[in-house]
Amino acid sequence: MEAMKPNRPQGGRNQRGGGNRRPPFVRRPAPQAAPRPAGAPASRPVDDKVRVMVLGGCEEVGRNCTLIEYKNDIILIDMGLQFPEEGMPGIDYIIPNMSYVKGKEKNVRGVIITHGHYDHIGAIPHVIPKIGNPPIYSLPIAAGIIMKRQQDFETTKLNVKVVKATDTLQLGAFKVHFFHINHSIPDSVGIVIETPAGTICHTGDWKFDFHPIGSPPADFLKIADVGRKGVLCLMGDSTNSMIPGHQKSETVIGQELEHIIEKATGRVIVGTFASLLARVKLLMEIGDKHGRKVFLDGYSMKTNVEIAKELGYIKVAQKNILPIDQVNKYPDDQVLILCTGAQGEKYAALNRIAHDEHRFVKIHKNDTIIFSSSVVPGNEASVQKLMDVLYRKRANVINYKMMDVHAGGHAMKEDIKLMLSLFRPKYYVPIEGNHFMLRENASIAYSMGWKEEDVYVVDNGQIMEFWKDPKTGESMGKLTDQKITTDYVFVDGLGVGDVSEVVLRDRKALADDGMVIIVVQVDHKTGKLTGKPAIISRGFVHLNVQQDMIEATTKRVQEVCASSDPHQHESDPEHLRNNLRNEIGAFLFKKTERRPMILPVVIEV
Repeated sequence: MEAMKPNRPQGGRNQRGGGNRRPPFVRRPAPQAAPRPAGAPASRPVDDKVRVMVLGGCEEVGRNCTLIEYKNDIILIDMGLQFPEEGMPGIDYIIPNMSYVKGKEKNVRGVIITHGHYDHIGAIPHVIPKIGNPPIYSLPIAAGIIMKRQQDFETTKLNVKVVKATDTLQLGAFKVHFFHINHSIPDSVGIVIETPAGTICHTGDWKFDFHPIGSPPADFLKIADVGRKGVLCLMGDSTNSMIPGHQKSETVIGQELEHIIEKATGRVIVGTFASLLARVKLLMEIGDKHGRKVFLDGYSMKTNVEIAKELGYIKVAQKNILPIDQVNKYPDDQVLILCTGAQGEKYAALNRIAHDEHRFVKIHKNDTIIFSSSVVPGNEASVQKLMDVLYRKRANVINYKMMDVHAGGHAMKEDIKLMLSLFRPKYYVPIEGNHFMLRENASIAYSMGWKEEDVYVVDNGQIMEFWKDPKTGESMGKLTDQKITTDYVFVDGLGVGDVSEVVLRDRKALADDGMVIIVVQVDHKTGKLTGKPAIISRGFVHLNVQQDMIEATTKRVQEVCASSDPHQHESDPEHLRNNLRNEIGAFLFKKTERRPMILPVVIEV
């Protein structure tokens, strides 16, 4: 918790000399550290270091999880999931790797949640039971979503402790408190951790909204007070760090949405994120104001709204929120449908509506369809296909590129500058984003006077160390070259971690080139064929069309089987399987320049 000090000597990140450097916009004087002889290294007691490791979120969008450790105390911030990337067939999502915690479960003092989005809480049902079921500290909205999701999984009962933004927690050596921040879901907070080495702050997902809907603006006084007392390290959201300007206010979006809904002559169907509760609340209030009944569709949409209503966040009269099966009882100009599926998800409500697969809702020519969300990277193609279908049905389609119908939940360049100005950290760590986003975030700090050695652009698992010099009491930091294991843990159905990179490689091979199954029947003594081989092709060639190819492959199989060692009197099925796999694989590649997966089946008779 050292105050910032001017005139820091220049040096690389591995140098340990010098006092704290203050960015040029800070003018308040601060006490100078005691001078140290030139070249004398600062002492770093091994047992007195605070270690910080990002387990997920610094090489991707999602899987957010940060571990902070001091001696025998560990705390975790968030425990999110990441949606699968292209080339991960069959994977539901990816969760943080907790192998570092194995054997240290008793040291985990708690998991602190910044907000209720799945990329920050989605791994909890899978991970928490594996690390000793530590307490989970969360504000009410996120706590409600966590507990509801746990009921769906029917696994270990969680120890969820609901906290307020004004609470202070003592978790082992760590004193933890919060600061209110704006995001696209209520009860979003940043985390302040007072450690033996100094104060570490974690922003979570955030933006500054001076006119938010349903919640106060960010707690600027608290943020400035924490900065005044001294921040050793700030870990800051990078998701929109490459975009110039300030993030739009939810009030501006509300005005535009109200104008559209007020002027619409038919039904209004809004696709958005179920977790974007501030937007959902706003839309429900607009519908109520303009005499439209609200119909919710999508399991997560209905669940999250129910949680928000129970907690008093949404207060629209129940008589105006109706089940979707009653939608056709009302005139089109009295209908507002809020649903999931704005990302083009195959089974989500909006996609089913567009393709006439919904039981109760079909697109009418005068419907207004609003995509009130940005497009998640990787979903561009599916969103475009969905919009094409809606346009073909002659609906009036509006998205955020046409009108201000969506404000992101993440800070942009000017917002990040303001956050840095208020916190004034000694070290800055961009988090939550792909590497290019982290670099863009880092460049903002450089533009404000931070030196490159004081901005840590980390990979997942890279260890940061912080300590206090025992002679001067000065807080110090270092980005090490050490890394812990943060490999992907895949969730596929009920399986957690049982799908490896090898399995994914096999799935991709099947998707790319298909599979050929070779069934041969051999004498168990001689290993010679006793019948004609059977060739089965799936995803490689069509048997009815490629008869010549199948016949040629059958002949080559017979040749491989016949080439067995004549002195070998006992059959060796494994040897024959390997020969068939290698020889037929090479034969088919020569014929087609494709590499199908070869699965030989040897039956001994």
